[in-house]
Parts: sequence; C-alpha cells; structure tokens
Amino acid sequence: MNGGDDSRIAALPHLGGKTAVILFVFTLSAFVAESQLTHYVQSSLGYRQPFFLFYVVHSAFLIIFPLHLLYLALSTRTPPRPFLRGLLLAIRRHLAPQSQSLLTGQPAQFPTFKFFRLSLGLTLGATAPGLLWFSAISLAPVSDVTAIWNTNAFFAYVITVKLFKLGWEVRKLAAVSIATLGVLAVIYGGSQEPDASSAGNSSLLSTKAPLTGDLLTVVASVGYGFYQVLYKRYATLPSDLEFASSDAYTRASASGDEFSEGVFEDLLEDQIDVDTVYPPPFGLHANFLTAIVGLCTFTLLSVFIPILHYSGVETFRLPPNSLVVLSIASIAGTGVIFNAGFMILLGIWGPIIASVGNLLTIVLVFLSDILLGGTDVITVWSLMGAGGIILAFGILVYDMSQRR
Repeated sequence: MNGGDDSRIAALPHLGGKTAVILFVFTLSAFVAESQLTHYVQSSLGYRQPFFLFYVVHSAFLIIFPLHLLYLALSTRTPPRPFLRGLLLAIRRHLAPQSQSLLTGQPAQFPTFKFFRLSLGLTLGATAPGLLWFSAISLAPVSDVTAIWNTNAFFAYVITVKLFKLGWEVRKLAAVSIATLGVLAVIYGGSQEPDASSAGNSSLLSTKAPLTGDLLTVVASVGYGFYQVLYKRYATLPSDLEFASSDAYTRASASGDEFSEGVFEDLLEDQIDVDTVYPPPFGLHANFLTAIVGLCTFTLLSVFIPILHYSGVETFRLPPNSLVVLSIASIAGTGVIFNAGFMILLGIWGPIIASVGNLLTIVLVFLSDILLGGTDVITVWSLMGAGGIILAFGILVYDMSQRR
C-alpha cells in the first residue's frame, strides 16, 4: 500500500449503511456491559484476577470467525470454501501486491511471514492496552476508567494527523475537543464530594488505588489510540473503504464477462477452478483478524499464567462458584461483540470517528443510571457533557457523509 492510498484511506471513510449502524449500537451496548460486568466480578464478587480475565476474554475472540463463517454459509446457502478462498486472495493482494503478475506463470505464494508479523503486531497492540484496562477497572471507578479510556479519540486524531502528515481540520479538531470536554463534564461535573463522616480514615486508603487505576487507563488509552491508527493503516483492506451490502456479494469464477480485469487476472494467476467470493463479505476480514488475535492470545500468553502465579504477581485461583463462572462467560461474550464490532467499524469509519462514536458509551452509562433511579447524577454539567458528546459525533458523521 503506497502513501497515496494511505492518505485516501485516512481522508475518505464511508458510513457503511444500516448494517454498520446496527453493529455500532450493539458495539456500544457490549462495551457498557463488559465494563460493568468486569467491575462487578473483580470488586463485588472479589475475584480479582485481571490477567486471567483478560486471557479468557481475548482468547474467546477465536469464536467470532467460525460463527461469522457459519452465518454466511447458512444465510447464503454457500459452502465456506468460496468465502475462505476469497479471504485468502484478499489478504495476499493486500500484503503482497507486487506478486500480482502473470509473467512468471506460477501461482503467487501466500505471504506467510508478513501475515505472521501482522498477527503478532495485532496481538501486541490489543494485549497491552487491554491488560492495562482489566487491571485499572478493579482499582478505579467504572465511570473514571470509561471516561479516560475513551479519550483515545483525541489521541487517535493527533496520531492520525502526524502519521499521515495531514493538515489539522478545524471541524474534526473541534469535534474531538468537544467530545473530550464532554467526557470530563459528564464524569467529573456530576460527581459529589463524600460526606465528612464517610471520608474519615478511609480517604487515605481509597486515594492511591483510584489514582493508580486512572494512570494505567491513561497509558492504555494512548496505546489504544496508536493501535487503532496502525490497524487502519496496515491491517484493513482497500475494499473496506467502500461498503457493499451484505446481500450483494461478488461471485467470481474462472469464466464470465462481468468481472473486473484485476479480479479476472487474479483468478487466472491463482488457477482458481471453483467459485470465489471476492471481495470478502462485510466484516469477514476484520473478524478473521480478531480471531487470529484470539488464537495468538490463547497459544502464546498461556505461559504467563504459571509465571505470574509462581512469581506472586497474580496467584491463580479457579472461579469459586457458578456465579463467577457465568459472569466471566458474560464478560467474554460481551468482549467478543465489542472487539469484533469495533474492528469492523474501524475499517469502515477510521480511528477518529469510531473512537468518538465509542464515547457514546458514557452517555449510555449516564442514561442507565437515570433509568435505574440514580437521578442524583443529573446536573447541568452532566447534561451539557452528554449533549457535547452527541454533538461531536454528529459533526463527524456529517463531515464523513459530505465526503462520500
């Protein structure tokens, strides 16, 4: 991928239609549920095992690709093989575009080393911020962790501008700044000072842990901002820029006049003698990479469980009862939905819009508090902050729609 293509990727995202909007809603809901469940398990249930929880949740990413493939096979009545062939073809064309030549007469080889390097990079990029988040949420309030984590929208924009050598756009900069200020207003503008009677001796004990949690979340937020931008630059396919309806797959075979010249040449080069779904259906490539991260986590990071146990950093213990097991399974399920959905949206919308959109989770937490009877959270600042976040996302969506 050359520099011109990179700039086009950064500058011209697309909305992605109703499917992306529905996915966006599920992604936001899953993040809120994952945050609350993780805090509940580590705080209320007393099962504070951040690395083990992280390991289980990220290993669960493995299931998203087989489930997606099964859905495609059942909904289109097409066997998995054409989808897999199209996916491998897309990855090869993306990672090794120089191999697209018919002069040698030999089928191009799959870029195994480049794909292995990409897989390790994605795993590292997802592991470091994720592990810090799981550690922080047991130390600081969920609202603090959610707010600070979601400031990765600001870091993602700054990194995007610097990495792609883009100019500062007033509209985007204003939107990201409004969203960041909205976060601070919702969380801290609505906070209440503790009563003197309840502060007492516990104040000194309760200050250090939240501060540590907040600092861990800041580092995680910056790291995740980097991860989003680098994922968009190196991992997403060029076809992710132009959303096609999931009902309109391009079926390609070795004969026919309706295919583009580039796809037809690829089919000849690869000597494809069966149908191939190309480009891959919506979200399949992103979910494949998410599953690869799960596979790498499951195989490579398991060695750290005994290391942390014997070193005393995190003494391993099994979940004590079925409630903890069920809660951990729920964390894994919501984590799979959030990460798979966010990676798909990242490919379509880019890091800036996806991150600011993710700030709406704060508004959802705010609304859920109100619905559950927590009317004390309603202040002028919290209302202004929630409105600012929604306004910022609306500005970016409008800006994106104008570029289509």
